[in-house]
Amino acid sequence: MLATTDLFRTGNTIEAGLWIAIGLAFLAAATLRRGPARRLCAASAIVFVLFGVSDIVEARTGAWWRPWWLFAWKALCVLAMLVLLRVCLKQEP
Repeated sequence: MLATTDLFRTGNTIEAGLWIAIGLAFLAAATLRRGPARRLCAASAIVFVLFGVSDIVEARTGAWWRPWWLFAWKALCVLAMLVLLRVCLKQEP
């Protein structure tokens, strides 16, 4: 089964690092901005780091859909990313 291989665990760990790095980049961007852009970057930082941590959990559980709370966690993160994208696209340059 793919979910129990070292490749699966390693891949998820690398993916987690990518999402967390994106979150840290948003955190750095938040320190350079003011107002709504700062809040948007800070919220994005939290969401991306949480999504990265969920990949670490996934690497240990073997699947993104089980246990049920991991699926819910990931779904909430994706929903939050979509909301943040919408807010970002609505902001004036």
